[in-house]
Amino acid sequence: MNNSTELDMTNSLEKKEITINSSVENLVYVEKEIESVFDEFGISFDLFGNVLMAVTEAVNNAIQYGNRNDVTKQVLIKFNTSGSSLKVAISDQGKGFDYDSLPDPTDPENIEKLEGPGIFLMKSFSDNLSFHQAGSKVEMSFKY
Repeated sequence: MNNSTELDMTNSLEKKEITINSSVENLVYVEKEIESVFDEFGISFDLFGNVLMAVTEAVNNAIQYGNRNDVTKQVLIKFNTSGSSLKVAISDQGKGFDYDSLPDPTDPENIEKLEGPGIFLMKSFSDNLSFHQAGSKVEMSFKY
C-alpha cells in the first residue's frame, strides 16, 4: 500500500493518494485513511459518515466488480480539497461498466436485484457523483 500527502499552499489545495491491492481486507485501511484525511485536512466530522459510506462502497465495488478480487490489481484513491469541497476519485484496473443501464433499486420490481443499490447509496451520500473511463473511475464530491 502506498500513501502520499501533499499540500500546495499557492492554491490552498490539499491532496492525498493511496493505492491498495484488490483485497476486501484493505477496506479497514481505507476507513482509517478517510479518518486521517479529515484530521489532516481539518474537515468537520459532521460529514464523516457520508464520506465513509460512499467511499468504502466505491472502493468495495472497485475491488469486487472492477478488479474481480484480483489481488495483483490495484485501486487508486485520491482525496483533494479546494474551497469548501472534498473530492474523492476511485480508479480500478477493470474494464468498467455501463452505469447508465443499472436498474433503479427503488423500483419495487428491482428490490431483490443485487445491481444498483451501492451506486444509489453513493449518489445519496455525496453531493455529486460521476463516472469516467468507461466506468472504471468514479468521482464524488462532498460540500462542507
